[in-house]
Amino acid sequence: MDKLLQYGRELLELELHEAQKLPNRLGNDFIKACQLILATKGKVVVSGIGKSGHIGKKIAASLASTGSPAFFMHPSEALHGDLGMVTENDVAILISYSGRAKEFNFILPILAAMNIPVIAITSGLDSPLAKSAQAVLDISIEKEACPMGLAPTSSSTNTLLMGDALAIAVMRARGFKEEDFARSHPAGSLGAKLLNHVKDVMRTGDAIPKVGQSATVLDTMLELSRTGLGLVVICEDHNKMIGVFTDGDLRRLLLKNGTLQDSIKAVMTSPGYRIPENWKAVEALKLFNDHNITAAPVVNTEGELVGALNIHDLHQAGIS
Repeated sequence: MDKLLQYGRELLELELHEAQKLPNRLGNDFIKACQLILATKGKVVVSGIGKSGHIGKKIAASLASTGSPAFFMHPSEALHGDLGMVTENDVAILISYSGRAKEFNFILPILAAMNIPVIAITSGLDSPLAKSAQAVLDISIEKEACPMGLAPTSSSTNTLLMGDALAIAVMRARGFKEEDFARSHPAGSLGAKLLNHVKDVMRTGDAIPKVGQSATVLDTMLELSRTGLGLVVICEDHNKMIGVFTDGDLRRLLLKNGTLQDSIKAVMTSPGYRIPENWKAVEALKLFNDHNITAAPVVNTEGELVGALNIHDLHQAGIS
């Protein structure tokens, strides 16, 4: 077991040692690579074979999810039809540690004929790939973490890190925000928080607990039981909210020897918390947490009751 820990730590130390050299290598070519991506009117075409291809898929996915439309093109498939996916408005990122992947020998002249700029991620600074590229990102290493020096380890880590640096630098230059990220991740927790508004998750129609201003405490208690939301909204004409009555209010009233025949208007909490329907759902959650409440009515810009919301509705929508 001690040997296994030793092996793992040695690999991580070697990869980190190689990765620490990358920041000092960023210079004019990195700036040019970012500018090429920012200026393109098409997509970023990422290509690589073997381990470089696996990392390339991740780089393409990172670019696409951070504001730079991108896709991965396998070099072998490119030579059998997939080059048809490339347009003259695109920019290409070609990944090869040696810079001598034979498939690129066929692809590079075609890209050049289409005037498609090439960003090379490679250690082969004098390779055919580097010489054909408009920007060269150096991922060279002194030693692979693999003890035989065969399996791409330090080199693949450097490739991944360089791709991340490129994607995030471009993202920040675009002013890409959380809301933009959420739009490409609508099913994730961030998407649920940033894309859902109160009106998307609130209860409506008969699920809204409400009574008129002439109701009694008994009427309101029955409405509390019917809807199970924990509160009832008291409304005057035209559905205008004038107050709320909660489970807690009912308990406190009975402890004070109030009666079920009391007028609800005399014992309600006014005005009570209310949530605008155009708020983001995450803002409603913050209100609940800040004020230690679990439910609130939802109103429109005219102050009319249009819905009701409790904390369970938010949790079920993935907002927590």
